[in-house]
Amino acid sequence: MVSGEYLPDKKGAKKMTDKEVQAAEQKEVDASKFNMVIKPEAIFQNSKAKGKLFIQNPEANAYPIEVVITLDGAEAEQVYSSGAIEPGYEITEAKLEKALPKGKYPATATFNIYDPKTKEKRGQVQASITIVVSN
Repeated sequence: MVSGEYLPDKKGAKKMTDKEVQAAEQKEVDASKFNMVIKPEAIFQNSKAKGKLFIQNPEANAYPIEVVITLDGAEAEQVYSSGAIEPGYEITEAKLEKALPKGKYPATATFNIYDPKTKEKRGQVQASITIVVSN
């Protein structure tokens, strides 16, 4: 005869209502949602002055982010990094990290998404953006 462990008898557990199950499922869905908000064009009078760059981490997001903007093309050169942006915070102006001559530059904004407790990177999403340097 082989002995084993068996499920104990029920004690205080009760069946969850449909409403409780739905609320628990919705909480998981809400925690996994991420909305990316960035204006498609960043405008700078010149590459040494602050310009108009709009990035938002909506309060409904569960995760802090960092946004890194790199020029498209062979070099894929980084021209901006936001640092941490917590949910409910936004950036409305910024300064480029690299001098660019007058012109329009297609670029990619990479939203790095971090776990709010462990601070580990959890994923990323990208959006196209145009950097405009007027002078």
